Amino acid sequence: MERAFKELGELEGEAPKLFGVSTGTKLDEMFWRVVEEDGRFVKKPLGGIPYLSVLNVTGVPDSGKSVLAEQFALKQADAGYKVLYITVESPASFLYTSMKAKASYLGADFERVERNIVVIDASQSEELREDPKTLMDTMAYAIREKGTKNVVIDSITGLYEHREVMARQIVRMFFNFLKKWRQTGIFISQKRSAQASDTAEAAGGLAVAHIVDGSIVLDKVLIDNAWKSKLYGLPVGSVLRTIRIDGCRLTGHDTRTWVFEITEAGTIKIISPLSEFIERRG
Repeated sequence: MERAFKELGELEGEAPKLFGVSTGTKLDEMFWRVVEEDGRFVKKPLGGIPYLSVLNVTGVPDSGKSVLAEQFALKQADAGYKVLYITVESPASFLYTSMKAKASYLGADFERVERNIVVIDASQSEELREDPKTLMDTMAYAIREKGTKNVVIDSITGLYEHREVMARQIVRMFFNFLKKWRQTGIFISQKRSAQASDTAEAAGGLAVAHIVDGSIVLDKVLIDNAWKSKLYGLPVGSVLRTIRIDGCRLTGHDTRTWVFEITEAGTIKIISPLSEFIERRG
């Protein structure tokens, strides 16, 4: 009978290496590892999200979740790593249009990107959306055949939108699936209107945040009165966007809230910590 336990040292051969998988944004500098140099401990940027991590990206509508996921996929594909992209909300043809426009702006080789991004369109298939086993079988086939290293599911919420009571079970299934197949993953989560916009909570409660390795929360503040205009130094009617790493169990990370913008080309540009932004504007 196989032992149900292992000593910690026996896990060394199975443990993943700690390095970053680039997102193509300043997030790459916001995860770090601590190393010893000359008798003291120093922080070294990881260079991306932790390898083989599964991260939850959540936020209110139009906060930049899909923009961040697409930029991550483009960066990895342009670097020669294959990405499996599961579209649950929008038909895959729209993903192609968006990716092509962003690739040009980011200076990516779109022919290489086309070869390295593999798409499963669950938005057009009720069977893939409603039956996790069918979707995971399809994903496993794509991973085997194409040798993908990264997975994006946009959105994981769409796989349980009519049965939120099953959110924890479904998220756990896909989390374990990515671990089994050794994929670095991003799950996009949608919020319900009653949920606080600046927390990791999403549809299904905190099920996603509790199960995954970490969360990234995107938010936006509408400057709709004179007080906000004075605080943020922005005109009434404008929008302030923020991004925050809401925990990561695999490595150290910046816990501050940062200001970012979505460029005219539809890409993420992280500017500065919110505190510094307010101080400069003030």
